[in-house]
Amino acid sequence: MKQALHILKEHLDDINYNKLMEIQSPVLHDFVAQYVELCQPGRVAVITDSADDLNYIREQAIQTGEESELNIKGHTVHFDGFYDQARDKENTKLLLPRGQTFSKNINSMDKDEGEKEIKSIMKGIMKGHHMYVRFFCLGPVDSPFSILTCQLTDSAYVAHSLDLLYRQGYEAFRHADPSEQFFRIVHSQGELENVVSKHVFKRRIYIDPEDKIVYSANTQYGGNTLGLKKLAMRLAIKRATDEDWLCEHMFVMGVHGPGNRKTYFTGAFPSLCGKTSTSMMPGEKIVGDDIAYLKVIDGKVRAVNVEKGMFGIIMGINSKDDPIIYKTLHTPNEIIFSNVLTTEDGEVYWIDKDVSMPEKGVNYSGEWTPDKKDNSGNIIPPSHKNARFTLSLDCLENYDSRIEDPTGVEVGGIIYGGRDSYAWMPLREAFDWEHGIITIGASLESETTAATLGREGVPKFNPMSNLDFVSVPLSDYIQSNLDFGRKADVVPKIFGVNYFLRDDSGNWLNERNDKSVWLKWMDLRVHGDVDAIMTPVGFIPKYPDLKKLFGDILSKSFSEGDYIQQFSLRVMPFLSKIHRILDIYNEVPNAPEIIFDTLNAEVERLEAAQAAYGNFIHPAKFE
Repeated sequence: MKQALHILKEHLDDINYNKLMEIQSPVLHDFVAQYVELCQPGRVAVITDSADDLNYIREQAIQTGEESELNIKGHTVHFDGFYDQARDKENTKLLLPRGQTFSKNINSMDKDEGEKEIKSIMKGIMKGHHMYVRFFCLGPVDSPFSILTCQLTDSAYVAHSLDLLYRQGYEAFRHADPSEQFFRIVHSQGELENVVSKHVFKRRIYIDPEDKIVYSANTQYGGNTLGLKKLAMRLAIKRATDEDWLCEHMFVMGVHGPGNRKTYFTGAFPSLCGKTSTSMMPGEKIVGDDIAYLKVIDGKVRAVNVEKGMFGIIMGINSKDDPIIYKTLHTPNEIIFSNVLTTEDGEVYWIDKDVSMPEKGVNYSGEWTPDKKDNSGNIIPPSHKNARFTLSLDCLENYDSRIEDPTGVEVGGIIYGGRDSYAWMPLREAFDWEHGIITIGASLESETTAATLGREGVPKFNPMSNLDFVSVPLSDYIQSNLDFGRKADVVPKIFGVNYFLRDDSGNWLNERNDKSVWLKWMDLRVHGDVDAIMTPVGFIPKYPDLKKLFGDILSKSFSEGDYIQQFSLRVMPFLSKIHRILDIYNEVPNAPEIIFDTLNAEVERLEAAQAAYGNFIHPAKFE
């Protein structure tokens, strides 16, 4: 302890030292001292919850050149390096004790080797930089869901982004029991060249679930550096598994139903499958768009948004399909744009924005014109496909103040959605919790798109849309989900949605706003207001109910032909999908036997229906 205090006294001025000492946590003092000594920053700034301290961070982001002001008050832009535009999956690894391995889908390495490597990389990495010591709370403050977190970073942009995304936690640390555990995150952007990370090819993002610490070096991109987001999510999944609750890659939203009621849903969707657009449906309320903690409290499943802000993909956002976000992005608020195109007059442009593309500007590649090419001869788009915006959710007109409810919101339903051209109907409801977790959540797939991998239509396994972030053996994660529902007296219904079903000619069978009807039907089902048809794969809506909802909600017709085409059971694609999933779980060590029992039972039901009715089965056959 004396050694830690000596290090801190040597490297911190009196004001910052006293701020740190206000927190009566020897573990915290040791943590900060260890990485001050290792990283050797030129100055250490301990940031409290005060307005002056938060404004200091904003000013630092501008002064360092990490952000630049735009023409709308409160708007700034940040550029990551040309090769630092996305999560680095290859170099993001769990640090596990020697001899411990998870499934082949989870990237990991030996803990001792990883610690040795990352500490070697971080030695002296902050020379000449400020180290910002930041305190936050995951989940509402003073809540059964709260997890305190401390992040050290030398990036004012990262520190500023964290302020928009998370609840301040300095006062929570001050009042916490000195023995309370907290998550720890150490990040450095490393040596800079033109204000971006110079040694990006030495990026390392390592997560140690046992010691509850995250390391990130030589990167600025938010997915690699905003430690409280997907990096701390790995720590939370480990903790949740140990403590019998869930940390999920889910939005939380409120859907309005008859009689002014509001039913809360959580939902997990892989990238490009409609997660944000679902959570932001006009007329509904948003609690969170990305990560949720779920706990059983007084027999009911309740959920909170881990965050208070949104780090959203901006590509494709337009005034017609995304009116709420689009309006917010053009209103004076505190917003950070990253990797978009900026013009001389301080305007921003992104791919598929519904205005004319500028003839020149500045983007992540520097000075830009429409004919600019990269070193491989490829045209550089005006903004990156992964360009982002960062804002606090209270900027949005559909913001739900229940986001700060310390007990969370009661979950009426859980939605899993993937990208499936040929098998899953647009909407179905599981028979029960186990059936939903196994045949929908744990069987979730998303087809690749040509834009991302160059080969379209390849199904990618992504159980609960969480595979990249699972920090325990996959078998334990699935079992934890199964056990969770059994603890509740009131069990949420589980639904599967698919916005990407095609006909035999490859045409989409749904329009983008049809999902509003699916949400309203799910609300009715949660409250027992409508019946459903039992099929071999779950319950589906009845035609008259959907016809009425399409007319009431969207003022458009929904013909019986549309219904038959969308909700008929496609037996062969369903069977192919289930057999793919069975093959995957056959290779997962210690996979729960109930997975195989449940999936094989579904195969038997499908084969029986196929024998009776063929490969394309009209919904009326099951009534």
